[in-house]
Amino acid sequence: MKEVSNKERYMKQNLGKLDRILRFALAFWWLGPWAPSYGNEWVMWGIAIAGWVALVESFLGYCLLHALLRIDNKNQ
Repeated sequence: MKEVSNKERYMKQNLGKLDRILRFALAFWWLGPWAPSYGNEWVMWGIAIAGWVALVESFLGYCLLHALLRIDNKNQ
C-alpha cells in the first residue's frame, strides 16, 4: 500500500480550472479599485480578506471549505 504524505493528504487540489479562474476574477475585482464601497469599515475589511482568500485559493487550487464538505471538482 502506498504511504501518503501529510501534504498530499491535506493540500490535494480540489478546484477545477473554471472555479480557479472565477476565484481569480473575483479577487481581482474585490482587491482592485473597482471594489464595492460601503460605509462600515469592518465590511470593507471583510471584502479585502475574502478577496485575498479567493486569490490564494485560485493559485493553490485548494479550498478548505471544499475539503471539509468533501467536494472535489478538480476534473470539471
